[in-house]
Amino acid sequence: MRRILVYIVLILLSFSCRGQAKEYKNYKTSLSELFILQKVDVEEILVLIDKSDYKLSILSNSVIVKEYPVVFGGNTKDDKLMQGDDCTPEGTFHIVSKYPHKSWSKFIWIDYPNNDSWKKHNKAKQDGIIPENADIGGEIGIHGVPKGMNKLIDLKSNWTLGCISLKNNDVNEIYPYLTKNIDIIIQK
Repeated sequence: MRRILVYIVLILLSFSCRGQAKEYKNYKTSLSELFILQKVDVEEILVLIDKSDYKLSILSNSVIVKEYPVVFGGNTKDDKLMQGDDCTPEGTFHIVSKYPHKSWSKFIWIDYPNNDSWKKHNKAKQDGIIPENADIGGEIGIHGVPKGMNKLIDLKSNWTLGCISLKNNDVNEIYPYLTKNIDIIIQK
């Protein structure tokens, strides 16, 4: 009887481990290797950025392929409504351009402000939440950190003016796979 119970426990453990294997949180495995393991079509990936959890997730078919720690603008609680509010915008965005950056490795420029951003900005003006002469701002992107400053990410130090910042090796890893067709969803 004892032997049967041991076998049942081992079988149950193996099934629970298989279920967890779908969520690759192993930061040591490269994204390209994970894409091969999961047979991911790179054209079908999605980027989900969660401001509450300080995570950027690469998803395929609603399954997390890999997660990366990130930080944001100084105000992580609110949605970006205007230039200078230190908020990271929320919503669905797309890539405008990507290029190497001398200060923080790579810059992946997103299309903030987009139509939804303008609607929120104009409504905030109408409601008196922001000044009537407030500028919406722009040049929001996903980028690395100044050389040798990975600790900003480890300490969850929200140092940007509204951008999403990763460690340089992480932004370098995702950079080749992010194309203009990919949705980038930023949420609380």
